[in-house]
Amino acid sequence: MSSEHAVIRIDTPVTYIKGVGPRRSEALELVGIKTLRDLLYHFPRRYLDRSTITPIAKLRAGLDATIVGRVLSLNSVRTRKRPYLQMLIGDDSGQFRCVWFNSAQYIQKIFKPGDLVAMSGKVEYFGGLQFIHPDYDKLESDDAATLNTARIIPLYPSTAELKKVGLDSRGFRRLLHNIVEKMTWQAEEILPGALLETLKITGINEALRQIHFPESPIVLEKAVRRFKFEELFYLQLLLAVKRQGIKSVKKRFCYSGVGSHLKQIYQKLPFQLTEAQKRVIHEIWDDMKSETVMNRLLQGDVGSGKTVVALLCASIAIGNGYQAAVMAPTEILAEQHYRNLAKLGKPAGVRVNLLIGGQRKKERDEILNEIKKGTAELVVGTHALIQETVEFQCLALAIIDEQHRFGVVQRSQLISKGFNPDVLVMTATPIPRTMSMTLYGDMDVSVLDELPVRKGKTISRIVNVDQLDRVYDYIRQQVQKGEQAYIVYPLIDESAKMDLQAAIKGYEYLRTKVFSDFRLGLLHGSMKTAEKEAVMQAFSAGTVDILVSTTVIEVGVDNPNATIMVIENAERFGLTQLHQLRGRVGRGTKNGVCVMVERKRTETSHERLKIINGTTNGFEISERDLKLRGPGEFYGTRQHGFPKMKMADLLVDKELLKIARSEAFMFIKNDPHLRKSENRPIRDHLIKDYSEFMNFINVL
Repeated sequence: MSSEHAVIRIDTPVTYIKGVGPRRSEALELVGIKTLRDLLYHFPRRYLDRSTITPIAKLRAGLDATIVGRVLSLNSVRTRKRPYLQMLIGDDSGQFRCVWFNSAQYIQKIFKPGDLVAMSGKVEYFGGLQFIHPDYDKLESDDAATLNTARIIPLYPSTAELKKVGLDSRGFRRLLHNIVEKMTWQAEEILPGALLETLKITGINEALRQIHFPESPIVLEKAVRRFKFEELFYLQLLLAVKRQGIKSVKKRFCYSGVGSHLKQIYQKLPFQLTEAQKRVIHEIWDDMKSETVMNRLLQGDVGSGKTVVALLCASIAIGNGYQAAVMAPTEILAEQHYRNLAKLGKPAGVRVNLLIGGQRKKERDEILNEIKKGTAELVVGTHALIQETVEFQCLALAIIDEQHRFGVVQRSQLISKGFNPDVLVMTATPIPRTMSMTLYGDMDVSVLDELPVRKGKTISRIVNVDQLDRVYDYIRQQVQKGEQAYIVYPLIDESAKMDLQAAIKGYEYLRTKVFSDFRLGLLHGSMKTAEKEAVMQAFSAGTVDILVSTTVIEVGVDNPNATIMVIENAERFGLTQLHQLRGRVGRGTKNGVCVMVERKRTETSHERLKIINGTTNGFEISERDLKLRGPGEFYGTRQHGFPKMKMADLLVDKELLKIARSEAFMFIKNDPHLRKSENRPIRDHLIKDYSEFMNFINVL
């Protein structure tokens, strides 16, 4: 760069950068861009280069392609079926049609004949080759020249607010080109120097320049790798610091032994523990008797026996004079745990209490008093456990079930009820290794990888609406033999009221038109606690033959006599949720049948159902679910205090993740508090850019 270039600090507010100004800075701040550094980290969402652009003449049906050309015309077309907008694009080799059925007015506003555009999509044939609702980018006239010299063109993400102030992809390109090519700035390196050299990682300043305006595909690949590693390294650094902090916490409670309660309960169990259950109990006991607090994740597929493991571990705490708590995400699951734990804990005289939101004041006050006095030895509850009025005398073990359904703060509040209690997190959702290394990378992990011998097998079937009568006939036959069935309707957050009405309407139809000679029950989340409890008890007692329900039964309902499940609109469910629902049948010695009713078939949804139909392996299903939905959707990762990644992909970058994890944990082992002078930039960056996640550093 020449000496004429302006010198600018990396932390300069964007308002003072040439080409921004007050209006643009306001719009940029809405997406978290406040400084020059933030702007430089606003990475392109993809790139155009000569090798990825297909001449129009070479387009073929079924091809995923990107074309670049001029808008020749824009026309609204009216037909009997549906009006649409047609755009004709031309390049040196021919002309091509793009079609929009939606957003036609918006497209007409932003494009006009003569514009240079890039369009991407799948080529389809309908009276001619065309793109339907393609991805698009508006290019500049000087981009035409760069396309012919194989220049790689960055295409930037934008928002409606940014576009209003001229910061569409083209606006960002102009702004960043001015910064990269005409300004002098230096970003401080935030990766360890030894790692840059050992792993051959591009330095931060070179990477920032090449990520925006790469000289070649090779240097672009190196820049992308650098920022992927940076994200993964700092994510794992957070987990390493968190783990270091947890392992340094001394617990208040000490154990003289497993106590008599464990032996009494174990000897009276109505079944044999699996070898996996025995192994996991030993792992948990080793943590409980150590001087530092336990921070362990217990993974187990549906029906693998997590509840009895939780009870036996809780019995150790109770046998030593302490209290244990189990927090579940729904009242139905809490009630199910309460019944099972009370029944199994009876031989040892374990006092189990249930604390949920719908209890009467008198009953609730009595329970709160017992918790405070310590006479409530094992407390099972929902979010009610974390309210201010709940005071434990000596909470030594906090068990959190289906923990991905709780936020970070909620888990923190339960843990704060004790004085550094041991924490056991349980989930029936098998977690892919890449997710486990990120969401639970600070935890010790135990896996129940063996199902009890007594468990029945479950077969799955996909049917369409035309086959429902045969399904209903089968249910009728099995119920007449004394078995029971579930019929589940979807309940999706975005349309919960409509879905609930559909479930109620479905119940009325089934009760009056299809199964009028049987006893049907209805269960959904909006019912009062007493109503839900009555329905569940009736179903468990066999006085309800068919339970019509929303997805509130996804976890926790345990009725060994229920052998049939029908899932309505199965295409609306994710793989993991379908697997969880299917796990409600075949829980005893009898085999189960899960029928998935596909009402609106799409290629993607049918592929999902075929996966469920083809395997009962929860870990395989969760891997496939991760691939279909992506890591951001797999758990709703924000609630975990989980930094959002711009560049790294947990599926694609598995090997890089392993390297980043190994290096980050070794880094913290060698310098636990990042006090060494050469690590100051890393410490400063961790505190500054990850402060919101550092707030939860002692939280599971």
